[in-house]
Amino acid sequence: MATDIVAQLADSLAKTGVEEGELSYKGQGRKLDDAQSVKEMVKEIEDFKGLKALRLEGNTIGVEAAQAIAKALETKNEFKCCYWSDMFTGRLRSEIPPALNSLGDALMLAGARLTVLDLSDNAFGPDGVKGIENLLKSTACYTLQELRLNNCGMGIGGGKILAASLTQCHRKSSEKGTPLSLKVFVAGRNRLENDGATALAHAFQLIGSLEEVHMPQNGINHPGVTALATAMQHNSGLRILNLNDNTFTEKGAIAMAQALKHLRSIQVINFGDCLVRPAGAIAIAESVLEGLPILRELNLSFGEITEEAALAVAHAVKGKDQLEKLDLNGTNLQRAEISVMTFISTVFLICFSDDEGEPEDDDEDEDEDEDEDEEEVDDEEIDEEEEEEEEEEESSGIKLSTPTSAPRPPDVSSFLSFPSPDKLLKLGAKRALLIEQQVDVSDATKTAEAFLKIASVYKEENNDVKNAVLDSIGEILCLHFEDKVKPVLVVPGRDRMTQSAGIMQVQKYSNYHPILRNEAHTLMFFALDAHSNDGGHTLVIAHFCVGRGSHCCFFKFI
Repeated sequence: MATDIVAQLADSLAKTGVEEGELSYKGQGRKLDDAQSVKEMVKEIEDFKGLKALRLEGNTIGVEAAQAIAKALETKNEFKCCYWSDMFTGRLRSEIPPALNSLGDALMLAGARLTVLDLSDNAFGPDGVKGIENLLKSTACYTLQELRLNNCGMGIGGGKILAASLTQCHRKSSEKGTPLSLKVFVAGRNRLENDGATALAHAFQLIGSLEEVHMPQNGINHPGVTALATAMQHNSGLRILNLNDNTFTEKGAIAMAQALKHLRSIQVINFGDCLVRPAGAIAIAESVLEGLPILRELNLSFGEITEEAALAVAHAVKGKDQLEKLDLNGTNLQRAEISVMTFISTVFLICFSDDEGEPEDDDEDEDEDEDEDEEEVDDEEIDEEEEEEEEEEESSGIKLSTPTSAPRPPDVSSFLSFPSPDKLLKLGAKRALLIEQQVDVSDATKTAEAFLKIASVYKEENNDVKNAVLDSIGEILCLHFEDKVKPVLVVPGRDRMTQSAGIMQVQKYSNYHPILRNEAHTLMFFALDAHSNDGGHTLVIAHFCVGRGSHCCFFKFI
Protein backbone atom coordinates (compact mmCIF):
# COMPACT_ATOMS: atom_id res chain seq x y z
CA MET A 1 0.00 0.00 0.00
CA ALA A 2 2.78 2.42 0.96
CA THR A 3 4.54 1.67 -2.31
CA ASP A 4 1.39 2.52 -4.27
CA ILE A 5 1.02 5.84 -2.45
CA VAL A 6 4.64 6.75 -3.18
CA ALA A 7 4.17 5.85 -6.85
CA GLN A 8 1.04 8.00 -7.08
CA LEU A 9 2.84 10.89 -5.42
CA ALA A 10 5.79 10.57 -7.79
CA ASP A 11 3.42 10.50 -10.77
CA SER A 12 1.64 13.61 -9.54
CA LEU A 13 4.90 15.45 -9.00
CA ALA A 14 6.07 14.49 -12.49
CA LYS A 15 2.94 15.94 -14.04
CA THR A 16 2.52 19.01 -11.91
CA GLY A 17 5.26 21.63 -11.73
CA VAL A 18 6.44 23.46 -8.65
CA GLU A 19 5.22 26.74 -10.11
CA GLU A 20 1.61 27.55 -9.41
CA GLY A 21 -0.61 26.90 -12.39
CA GLU A 22 1.92 24.72 -14.25
CA LEU A 23 1.17 21.32 -15.75
CA SER A 24 4.25 19.37 -16.75
CA TYR A 25 4.88 16.34 -18.94
CA LYS A 26 8.54 17.25 -19.29
CA GLY A 27 10.97 14.54 -20.33
CA GLN A 28 8.49 11.67 -20.32
CA GLY A 29 9.51 10.49 -23.78
CA ARG A 30 5.95 9.90 -24.96
CA LYS A 31 5.20 9.28 -28.63
CA LEU A 32 1.89 11.04 -29.13
CA ASP A 33 0.56 10.43 -32.63
CA ASP A 34 -3.21 10.85 -32.47
CA ALA A 35 -6.11 12.03 -30.31
CA GLN A 36 -6.37 8.68 -28.54
CA SER A 37 -2.75 8.84 -27.38
CA VAL A 38 -3.35 12.20 -25.65
CA LYS A 39 -6.81 11.45 -24.29
CA GLU A 40 -5.63 11.39 -20.67
CA MET A 41 -3.48 14.49 -21.16
CA VAL A 42 -6.37 16.41 -22.72
CA LYS A 43 -8.62 15.60 -19.77
CA GLU A 44 -5.97 16.78 -17.31
CA ILE A 45 -5.58 20.04 -19.22
CA GLU A 46 -9.33 20.58 -19.33
CA ASP A 47 -9.70 19.88 -15.61
CA PHE A 48 -6.78 22.10 -14.60
CA LYS A 49 -8.27 25.33 -13.30
CA GLY A 50 -6.15 28.43 -13.77
CA LEU A 51 -3.66 26.79 -16.12
CA LYS A 52 -0.80 29.21 -16.78
CA ALA A 53 2.02 27.02 -18.09
CA LEU A 54 2.26 23.77 -20.03
CA ARG A 55 5.48 21.78 -20.35
CA LEU A 56 5.58 19.40 -23.29
CA GLU A 57 9.35 19.27 -23.86
CA GLY A 58 10.97 15.87 -24.25
CA ASN A 59 7.97 14.23 -25.96
CA THR A 60 7.19 13.83 -29.65
CA ILE A 61 3.84 15.17 -30.84
CA GLY A 62 2.13 14.50 -34.16
CA VAL A 63 -0.37 16.71 -35.97
CA GLU A 64 -3.53 14.98 -34.67
CA ALA A 65 -2.20 14.91 -31.12
CA ALA A 66 -1.35 18.62 -31.32
CA GLN A 67 -4.85 19.41 -32.58
CA ALA A 68 -6.41 17.54 -29.64
CA ILE A 69 -4.19 19.37 -27.14
CA ALA A 70 -5.00 22.66 -28.84
CA LYS A 71 -8.73 22.03 -28.43
CA ALA A 72 -8.20 21.68 -24.68
CA LEU A 73 -6.29 24.98 -24.56
CA GLU A 74 -9.04 27.02 -26.23
CA THR A 75 -10.65 27.87 -22.87
CA LYS A 76 -7.46 28.68 -20.95
CA ASN A 77 -7.55 32.48 -20.89
CA GLU A 78 -4.99 32.69 -18.05
CA PHE A 79 -2.37 30.82 -20.05
CA LYS A 80 1.08 32.50 -20.16
CA CYS A 81 3.99 30.10 -20.68
CA CYS A 82 4.66 27.65 -23.51
CA TYR A 83 7.57 25.35 -22.68
CA TRP A 84 7.53 23.42 -25.92
CA SER A 85 11.16 22.72 -26.74
CA ASP A 86 12.23 19.36 -28.21
CA MET A 87 8.72 18.08 -28.91
CA PHE A 88 8.97 17.06 -32.57
CA THR A 89 11.77 14.48 -32.49
CA GLY A 90 11.35 11.96 -35.30
CA ARG A 91 8.61 13.97 -37.02
CA LEU A 92 8.65 14.99 -40.65
CA ARG A 93 9.36 18.66 -41.14
CA SER A 94 6.05 18.95 -42.98
CA GLU A 95 4.20 17.87 -39.81
CA ILE A 96 5.55 20.68 -37.66
CA PRO A 97 3.92 23.83 -39.18
CA PRO A 98 0.33 22.49 -38.97
CA ALA A 99 0.93 21.28 -35.42
CA LEU A 100 2.25 24.71 -34.38
CA ASN A 101 -0.57 26.49 -36.23
CA SER A 102 -3.16 24.47 -34.30
CA LEU A 103 -1.59 25.28 -30.94
CA GLY A 104 -1.14 28.95 -31.83
CA ASP A 105 -4.73 29.34 -33.04
CA ALA A 106 -5.98 27.85 -29.77
CA LEU A 107 -4.01 30.35 -27.69
CA MET A 108 -5.32 33.26 -29.75
CA LEU A 109 -8.89 31.97 -29.42
CA ALA A 110 -8.47 31.60 -25.65
CA GLY A 111 -7.35 35.21 -25.31
CA ALA A 112 -4.08 34.13 -23.72
CA ARG A 113 -1.40 36.69 -22.93
CA LEU A 114 1.93 34.93 -23.33
CA THR A 115 5.08 35.85 -21.44
CA VAL A 116 7.25 32.86 -22.44
CA LEU A 117 7.44 31.01 -25.76
CA ASP A 118 10.14 28.34 -25.85
CA LEU A 119 10.42 26.24 -29.01
CA SER A 120 14.14 25.48 -28.78
CA ASP A 121 15.64 22.27 -30.16
CA ASN A 122 12.88 21.78 -32.71
CA ALA A 123 14.57 21.48 -36.10
CA PHE A 124 11.68 23.04 -38.01
CA GLY A 125 13.60 25.38 -40.33
CA PRO A 126 11.99 28.39 -42.05
CA ASP A 127 8.67 26.53 -42.42
CA GLY A 128 8.46 26.13 -38.66
CA VAL A 129 8.79 29.89 -38.21
CA LYS A 130 5.81 30.26 -40.54
CA GLY A 131 3.94 27.98 -38.13
CA ILE A 132 4.23 30.59 -35.35
CA GLU A 133 4.09 33.69 -37.56
CA ASN A 134 0.40 34.42 -36.92
CA LEU A 135 0.80 33.81 -33.20
CA LEU A 136 3.72 36.24 -32.96
CA LYS A 137 1.73 38.96 -34.71
CA SER A 138 -1.36 38.47 -32.55
CA THR A 139 -2.48 40.07 -29.29
CA ALA A 140 -1.41 36.87 -27.52
CA CYS A 141 2.22 37.99 -27.91
CA TYR A 142 1.85 41.68 -27.08
CA THR A 143 2.98 40.74 -23.56
CA LEU A 144 5.78 38.37 -24.61
CA GLN A 145 8.92 38.69 -22.49
CA GLU A 146 10.96 35.61 -23.43
CA LEU A 147 11.34 34.15 -26.91
CA ARG A 148 13.57 31.08 -27.06
CA LEU A 149 14.29 29.54 -30.45
CA ASN A 150 17.68 27.97 -29.90
CA ASN A 151 18.87 25.31 -32.36
CA CYS A 152 15.87 25.45 -34.69
CA GLY A 153 17.69 25.72 -38.02
CA MET A 154 15.71 28.81 -39.04
CA GLY A 155 18.25 29.95 -41.61
CA ILE A 156 18.26 33.37 -43.26
CA GLY A 157 14.67 32.97 -44.46
CA GLY A 158 13.38 32.03 -41.02
CA GLY A 159 15.30 34.91 -39.46
CA LYS A 160 13.67 37.39 -41.82
CA ILE A 161 10.17 36.00 -41.16
CA LEU A 162 10.80 36.16 -37.42
CA ALA A 163 12.09 39.73 -37.63
CA ALA A 164 9.06 40.86 -39.66
CA SER A 165 6.69 39.19 -37.18
CA LEU A 166 8.33 40.87 -34.19
CA THR A 167 8.33 44.22 -35.96
CA GLN A 168 4.61 43.98 -36.71
CA CYS A 169 3.88 42.82 -33.16
CA HIS A 170 5.71 45.85 -31.79
CA ARG A 171 3.94 48.24 -34.15
CA LYS A 172 0.45 46.87 -33.45
CA SER A 173 0.99 46.62 -29.69
CA SER A 174 2.33 50.19 -29.63
CA GLU A 175 -0.84 51.37 -31.35
CA LYS A 176 -2.79 49.76 -28.49
CA GLY A 177 -0.66 51.61 -25.94
CA THR A 178 1.13 48.47 -24.72
CA PRO A 179 4.30 48.14 -26.83
CA LEU A 180 6.01 44.77 -26.98
CA SER A 181 8.65 44.69 -24.23
CA LEU A 182 10.64 41.58 -25.10
CA LYS A 183 13.39 40.99 -22.52
CA VAL A 184 15.03 37.68 -23.48
CA PHE A 185 15.86 36.58 -27.03
CA VAL A 186 17.61 33.24 -27.63
CA ALA A 187 18.42 32.04 -31.14
CA GLY A 188 21.74 30.22 -31.15
CA ARG A 189 22.69 27.68 -33.82
CA ASN A 190 20.23 28.88 -36.45
CA ARG A 191 22.44 29.73 -39.45
CA LEU A 192 21.07 33.27 -39.50
CA GLU A 193 24.19 34.67 -41.17
CA ASN A 194 24.46 38.37 -42.00
CA ASP A 195 21.06 38.88 -43.63
CA GLY A 196 19.10 37.12 -40.90
CA ALA A 197 21.03 38.89 -38.14
CA THR A 198 20.61 42.28 -39.82
CA ALA A 199 16.86 41.79 -40.17
CA LEU A 200 16.59 40.89 -36.49
CA ALA A 201 18.80 43.83 -35.56
CA HIS A 202 16.25 46.22 -37.08
CA ALA A 203 13.53 44.61 -34.95
CA PHE A 204 15.69 44.81 -31.83
CA GLN A 205 16.32 48.49 -32.43
CA LEU A 206 12.57 49.16 -32.49
CA ILE A 207 11.83 47.00 -29.44
CA GLY A 208 14.51 48.59 -27.24
CA SER A 209 13.70 46.57 -24.11
CA LEU A 210 16.05 43.60 -24.43
CA GLU A 211 17.95 42.44 -21.35
CA GLU A 212 19.43 39.19 -22.71
CA VAL A 213 20.49 38.38 -26.27
CA HIS A 214 21.94 34.94 -27.04
CA MET A 215 22.88 34.36 -30.69
CA PRO A 216 25.95 32.08 -30.71
CA GLN A 217 27.02 29.97 -33.68
CA ASN A 218 25.08 31.72 -36.42
CA GLY A 219 27.74 32.34 -39.06
CA ILE A 220 27.47 36.11 -38.60
CA ASN A 221 30.32 38.20 -40.03
CA HIS A 222 31.19 41.84 -39.43
CA PRO A 223 28.27 43.37 -41.41
CA GLY A 224 25.76 41.47 -39.28
CA VAL A 225 27.75 42.11 -36.10
CA THR A 226 27.85 45.83 -36.88
CA ALA A 227 24.07 45.88 -37.39
CA LEU A 228 23.58 44.11 -34.06
CA ALA A 229 25.96 46.54 -32.37
CA THR A 230 23.87 49.47 -33.59
CA ALA A 231 20.71 47.78 -32.33
CA MET A 232 22.20 47.05 -28.91
CA GLN A 233 22.82 50.75 -28.33
CA HIS A 234 19.04 51.22 -28.29
CA ASN A 235 18.61 48.52 -25.62
CA SER A 236 20.16 50.33 -22.67
CA GLY A 237 18.93 47.75 -20.16
CA LEU A 238 20.90 44.92 -21.77
CA ARG A 239 22.53 42.68 -19.13
CA ILE A 240 23.76 39.66 -21.12
CA LEU A 241 25.16 39.64 -24.65
CA ASN A 242 26.27 36.26 -26.00
CA LEU A 243 27.52 36.19 -29.59
CA ASN A 244 29.98 33.35 -29.11
CA ASP A 245 31.45 31.66 -32.19
CA ASN A 246 30.58 34.28 -34.80
CA THR A 247 33.21 36.10 -36.85
CA PHE A 248 33.65 39.70 -35.71
CA THR A 249 37.09 40.55 -37.09
CA GLU A 250 38.44 43.99 -36.15
CA LYS A 251 35.57 45.82 -37.86
CA GLY A 252 32.82 44.04 -35.98
CA ALA A 253 34.71 44.11 -32.67
CA ILE A 254 35.35 47.85 -32.88
CA ALA A 255 31.68 48.47 -33.71
CA MET A 256 30.64 46.32 -30.76
CA ALA A 257 33.11 48.16 -28.51
CA GLN A 258 31.37 51.42 -29.40
CA ALA A 259 28.02 49.87 -28.53
CA LEU A 260 29.31 48.75 -25.13
CA LYS A 261 29.87 52.38 -24.17
CA HIS A 262 26.09 52.81 -24.15
CA LEU A 263 25.38 49.69 -22.08
CA ARG A 264 25.88 50.65 -18.44
CA SER A 265 23.83 47.67 -17.22
CA ILE A 266 25.81 44.98 -19.03
CA GLN A 267 26.95 42.14 -16.76
CA VAL A 268 27.96 39.30 -19.08
CA ILE A 269 29.81 39.66 -22.39
CA ASN A 270 30.59 36.48 -24.32
CA PHE A 271 32.62 37.17 -27.45
CA GLY A 272 34.60 33.93 -27.27
CA ASP A 273 35.66 32.32 -30.57
CA CYS A 274 34.71 35.53 -32.35
CA LEU A 275 38.08 36.41 -33.91
CA VAL A 276 38.11 39.88 -32.36
CA ARG A 277 41.88 40.09 -32.94
CA PRO A 278 44.22 42.48 -31.11
CA ALA A 279 42.71 45.75 -32.35
CA GLY A 280 39.21 44.59 -31.47
CA ALA A 281 40.26 43.35 -28.02
CA ILE A 282 41.99 46.65 -27.25
CA ALA A 283 38.91 48.60 -28.36
CA ILE A 284 36.72 46.43 -26.12
CA ALA A 285 39.20 46.92 -23.26
CA GLU A 286 38.91 50.69 -23.64
CA SER A 287 35.12 50.48 -23.41
CA VAL A 288 35.38 48.28 -20.33
CA LEU A 289 37.81 50.69 -18.73
CA GLU A 290 35.59 53.71 -19.39
CA GLY A 291 32.34 52.15 -18.14
CA LEU A 292 30.53 48.87 -17.48
CA PRO A 293 30.53 49.29 -13.68
CA ILE A 294 28.70 46.03 -12.88
CA LEU A 295 30.49 43.72 -15.34
CA ARG A 296 30.63 40.13 -14.03
CA GLU A 297 31.95 38.08 -16.95
CA LEU A 298 34.07 38.87 -19.99
CA ASN A 299 34.97 36.16 -22.50
CA LEU A 300 37.44 36.99 -25.29
CA SER A 301 38.87 33.49 -25.61
CA PHE A 302 40.30 32.13 -28.86
CA GLY A 303 39.98 35.46 -30.61
CA GLU A 304 43.54 35.52 -32.00
CA ILE A 305 44.47 38.23 -29.52
CA THR A 306 48.06 38.86 -28.53
CA GLU A 307 49.77 39.17 -25.19
CA GLU A 308 49.67 42.97 -25.43
CA ALA A 309 45.92 43.00 -26.09
CA ALA A 310 45.27 40.46 -23.33
CA LEU A 311 47.18 42.57 -20.81
CA ALA A 312 45.19 45.63 -21.92
CA VAL A 313 42.03 43.68 -21.10
CA ALA A 314 43.46 42.67 -17.72
CA HIS A 315 44.23 46.32 -16.92
CA ALA A 316 40.70 47.28 -17.97
CA VAL A 317 38.98 44.86 -15.58
CA LYS A 318 41.22 45.57 -12.60
CA GLY A 319 38.81 48.01 -10.99
CA LYS A 320 35.64 46.01 -11.65
CA ASP A 321 34.53 45.03 -8.15
CA GLN A 322 31.83 42.63 -9.34
CA LEU A 323 33.92 40.78 -11.93
CA GLU A 324 33.80 37.00 -11.49
CA LYS A 325 35.21 35.64 -14.72
CA LEU A 326 37.78 36.77 -17.25
CA ASP A 327 38.32 34.23 -20.04
CA LEU A 328 41.46 34.83 -22.12
CA ASN A 329 41.95 31.21 -23.11
CA GLY A 330 43.85 30.86 -26.37
CA THR A 331 45.90 34.05 -26.04
CA ASN A 332 48.84 34.08 -28.47
CA LEU A 333 52.18 34.47 -26.67
CA GLN A 334 54.29 35.59 -29.59
CA ARG A 335 57.47 36.71 -27.84
CA ALA A 336 59.95 33.90 -27.40
CA GLU A 337 61.10 35.26 -24.04
CA ILE A 338 57.61 35.35 -22.53
CA SER A 339 56.63 32.16 -20.74
CA VAL A 340 53.14 31.11 -19.79
CA MET A 341 54.00 31.48 -16.11
CA THR A 342 55.40 34.96 -16.65
CA PHE A 343 52.32 36.01 -18.58
CA ILE A 344 49.88 34.66 -16.00
CA SER A 345 51.90 36.11 -13.16
CA THR A 346 51.67 39.47 -14.89
CA VAL A 347 47.90 39.19 -15.23
CA PHE A 348 47.69 38.07 -11.61
CA LEU A 349 49.70 41.11 -10.52
CA ILE A 350 47.56 43.46 -12.61
CA CYS A 351 44.27 42.09 -11.31
CA PHE A 352 45.10 41.49 -7.67
CA SER A 353 47.82 43.88 -6.58
CA ASP A 354 46.69 46.88 -4.55
CA ASP A 355 49.95 48.71 -5.29
CA GLU A 356 49.73 51.68 -7.60
CA GLY A 357 53.39 51.37 -8.48
CA GLU A 358 56.46 50.99 -6.24
CA PRO A 359 59.98 52.16 -7.07
CA GLU A 360 61.85 49.25 -8.63
CA ASP A 361 65.04 50.09 -6.76
CA ASP A 362 63.44 49.22 -3.42
CA ASP A 363 62.39 45.85 -4.74
CA GLU A 364 65.91 45.16 -5.99
CA ASP A 365 67.40 46.10 -2.61
CA GLU A 366 64.94 43.81 -0.87
CA ASP A 367 65.82 41.00 -3.27
CA GLU A 368 69.54 41.46 -2.54
CA ASP A 369 68.89 41.39 1.22
CA GLU A 370 66.81 38.25 0.82
CA ASP A 371 69.59 36.61 -1.21
CA GLU A 372 72.15 37.40 1.50
CA ASP A 373 69.82 36.07 4.21
CA GLU A 374 69.27 32.89 2.22
CA GLU A 375 73.04 32.39 1.82
CA GLU A 376 73.53 32.76 5.59
CA VAL A 377 70.74 30.29 6.24
CA ASP A 378 72.29 27.84 3.78
CA ASP A 379 75.68 28.07 5.56
CA GLU A 380 74.04 27.43 8.92
CA GLU A 381 72.16 24.45 7.49
CA ILE A 382 75.40 22.96 6.13
CA ASP A 383 77.13 23.31 9.54
CA GLU A 384 74.16 21.69 11.27
CA GLU A 385 74.14 18.85 8.77
CA GLU A 386 77.87 18.16 9.30
CA GLU A 387 77.39 18.11 13.08
CA GLU A 388 74.45 15.73 12.74
CA GLU A 389 76.49 13.37 10.54
CA GLU A 390 79.33 13.30 13.11
CA GLU A 391 76.88 12.54 15.92
CA GLU A 392 75.33 9.72 13.91
CA GLU A 393 78.76 8.15 13.28
CA GLU A 394 79.71 8.34 16.98
CA SER A 395 76.43 6.84 18.15
CA SER A 396 76.33 4.03 15.58
CA GLY A 397 74.75 0.90 17.05
CA ILE A 398 73.84 2.60 20.35
CA LYS A 399 70.23 3.27 21.33
CA LEU A 400 70.10 6.73 22.90
CA SER A 401 67.55 7.67 25.54
CA THR A 402 67.79 11.35 24.61
CA PRO A 403 65.90 12.70 21.56
CA THR A 404 67.72 12.32 18.27
CA SER A 405 68.78 15.37 16.32
CA ALA A 406 66.39 16.85 13.77
CA PRO A 407 66.42 15.29 10.30
CA ARG A 408 67.91 17.16 7.40
CA PRO A 409 65.66 20.08 6.45
CA PRO A 410 63.78 19.50 3.20
CA ASP A 411 65.15 21.38 0.21
CA VAL A 412 62.45 23.97 -0.59
CA SER A 413 64.60 25.76 -3.12
CA SER A 414 64.97 22.53 -5.08
CA PHE A 415 61.19 22.11 -5.20
CA LEU A 416 60.60 25.71 -6.30
CA SER A 417 63.29 25.40 -8.98
CA PHE A 418 62.06 22.05 -10.32
CA PRO A 419 58.62 21.23 -8.87
CA SER A 420 57.55 17.60 -8.56
CA PRO A 421 54.92 15.75 -6.49
CA ASP A 422 57.59 13.71 -4.71
CA LYS A 423 59.55 16.78 -3.66
CA LEU A 424 56.42 18.46 -2.32
CA LEU A 425 55.50 15.42 -0.21
CA LYS A 426 59.03 15.17 1.17
CA LEU A 427 58.71 18.69 2.55
CA GLY A 428 56.47 17.18 5.22
CA ALA A 429 53.54 18.54 7.18
CA LYS A 430 55.20 21.93 7.62
CA ARG A 431 55.71 22.39 3.89
CA ALA A 432 53.64 25.59 3.78
CA LEU A 433 55.75 27.16 6.54
CA LEU A 434 58.96 26.11 4.81
CA ILE A 435 57.79 27.56 1.51
CA GLU A 436 56.70 30.75 3.24
CA GLN A 437 60.23 31.19 4.57
CA GLN A 438 61.54 31.35 1.01
CA VAL A 439 58.66 33.24 -0.60
CA ASP A 440 57.75 36.83 0.15
CA VAL A 441 53.99 36.36 0.39
CA SER A 442 53.45 40.11 0.61
CA ASP A 443 54.65 40.35 -2.99
CA ALA A 444 51.87 39.51 -5.48
CA THR A 445 54.29 38.43 -8.21
CA LYS A 446 56.23 36.05 -5.98
CA THR A 447 53.01 34.70 -4.49
CA ALA A 448 51.64 34.05 -7.98
CA GLU A 449 54.83 32.26 -9.04
CA ALA A 450 54.77 30.07 -5.94
CA PHE A 451 51.07 29.36 -6.49
CA LEU A 452 51.69 28.19 -10.05
CA LYS A 453 54.67 26.04 -9.14
CA ILE A 454 52.84 24.28 -6.33
CA ALA A 455 49.68 23.86 -8.41
CA SER A 456 51.62 22.44 -11.35
CA VAL A 457 52.22 19.17 -9.47
CA TYR A 458 48.54 18.63 -8.62
CA LYS A 459 47.27 15.09 -9.24
CA GLU A 460 43.56 14.40 -8.81
CA GLU A 461 44.12 10.64 -8.58
CA ASN A 462 46.71 10.91 -5.77
CA ASN A 463 45.06 12.04 -2.54
CA ASP A 464 48.35 12.69 -0.75
CA VAL A 465 49.62 14.97 -3.49
CA LYS A 466 46.20 16.54 -3.97
CA ASN A 467 45.87 17.43 -0.28
CA ALA A 468 49.46 18.63 -0.07
CA VAL A 469 48.92 20.99 -3.01
CA LEU A 470 45.61 22.33 -1.76
CA ASP A 471 46.80 22.79 1.81
CA SER A 472 50.01 24.53 0.72
CA ILE A 473 48.19 26.85 -1.64
CA GLY A 474 45.59 27.58 1.01
CA GLU A 475 48.21 28.56 3.58
CA ILE A 476 50.19 30.74 1.20
CA LEU A 477 47.15 32.55 -0.17
CA CYS A 478 45.80 32.96 3.35
CA LEU A 479 48.99 34.79 4.22
CA HIS A 480 48.87 36.90 1.07
CA PHE A 481 45.22 37.89 1.50
CA GLU A 482 45.02 37.77 5.29
CA ASP A 483 44.10 41.45 5.57
CA LYS A 484 41.32 41.10 3.01
CA VAL A 485 39.59 37.79 3.71
CA LYS A 486 39.24 35.36 6.57
CA PRO A 487 39.31 31.55 6.58
CA VAL A 488 36.03 29.71 7.11
CA LEU A 489 34.87 26.13 6.75
CA VAL A 490 33.54 25.56 3.24
CA VAL A 491 32.03 22.26 2.10
CA PRO A 492 33.40 21.33 -1.36
CA GLY A 493 30.63 21.08 -3.92
CA ARG A 494 28.31 23.46 -2.09
CA ASP A 495 29.68 26.77 -3.26
CA ARG A 496 27.74 28.97 -5.66
CA MET A 497 30.58 28.96 -8.16
CA THR A 498 30.37 25.25 -9.03
CA GLN A 499 28.50 26.04 -12.23
CA SER A 500 31.40 28.15 -13.44
CA ALA A 501 33.53 25.03 -13.82
CA GLY A 502 31.35 23.93 -16.72
CA ILE A 503 32.48 26.91 -18.73
CA MET A 504 36.01 25.60 -19.11
CA GLN A 505 36.59 24.58 -22.71
CA VAL A 506 38.26 21.23 -22.03
CA GLN A 507 37.18 17.62 -21.99
CA LYS A 508 37.37 17.30 -18.25
CA TYR A 509 38.12 19.49 -15.30
CA SER A 510 39.39 18.62 -11.87
CA ASN A 511 37.55 19.27 -8.63
CA TYR A 512 37.90 22.70 -7.16
CA HIS A 513 38.89 23.40 -3.61
CA PRO A 514 37.43 26.42 -1.80
CA ILE A 515 40.18 28.06 0.25
CA LEU A 516 38.96 31.35 1.63
CA ARG A 517 35.72 33.20 1.88
CA ASN A 518 34.75 36.66 3.03
CA GLU A 519 31.20 37.97 3.40
CA ALA A 520 30.26 37.62 -0.26
CA HIS A 521 32.95 35.73 -2.13
CA THR A 522 35.11 32.65 -2.12
CA LEU A 523 38.73 32.30 -3.13
CA MET A 524 38.92 29.01 -5.02
CA PHE A 525 41.47 26.88 -6.80
CA PHE A 526 40.90 24.82 -9.92
CA ALA A 527 43.47 22.16 -10.69
CA LEU A 528 45.86 22.86 -13.53
CA ASP A 529 45.88 19.28 -14.84
CA ALA A 530 43.11 19.48 -17.44
CA HIS A 531 43.73 18.17 -20.94
CA SER A 532 42.28 19.41 -24.21
CA ASN A 533 41.61 17.48 -27.41
CA ASP A 534 44.72 18.74 -29.18
CA GLY A 535 47.09 17.33 -26.58
CA GLY A 536 47.69 20.67 -24.91
CA HIS A 537 46.75 21.76 -21.45
CA THR A 538 44.45 24.35 -20.06
CA LEU A 539 45.97 26.30 -17.21
CA VAL A 540 43.28 27.64 -14.94
CA ILE A 541 43.30 30.20 -12.18
CA ALA A 542 39.75 30.48 -10.99
CA HIS A 543 37.83 33.00 -8.93
CA PHE A 544 40.39 34.91 -6.92
CA CYS A 545 38.78 37.46 -4.63
CA VAL A 546 40.27 40.65 -3.29
CA GLY A 547 37.97 42.61 -1.01
CA ARG A 548 34.63 42.77 -2.76
CA GLY A 549 36.09 41.98 -6.17
CA SER A 550 36.47 38.56 -7.69
CA HIS A 551 38.21 37.41 -10.83
CA CYS A 552 38.61 34.27 -12.90
CA CYS A 553 41.20 33.73 -15.61
CA PHE A 554 41.52 30.92 -18.16
CA PHE A 555 44.66 30.37 -20.23
CA LYS A 556 45.64 27.71 -22.74
CA PHE A 557 49.14 26.62 -23.67
CA ILE A 558 50.64 23.83 -25.76
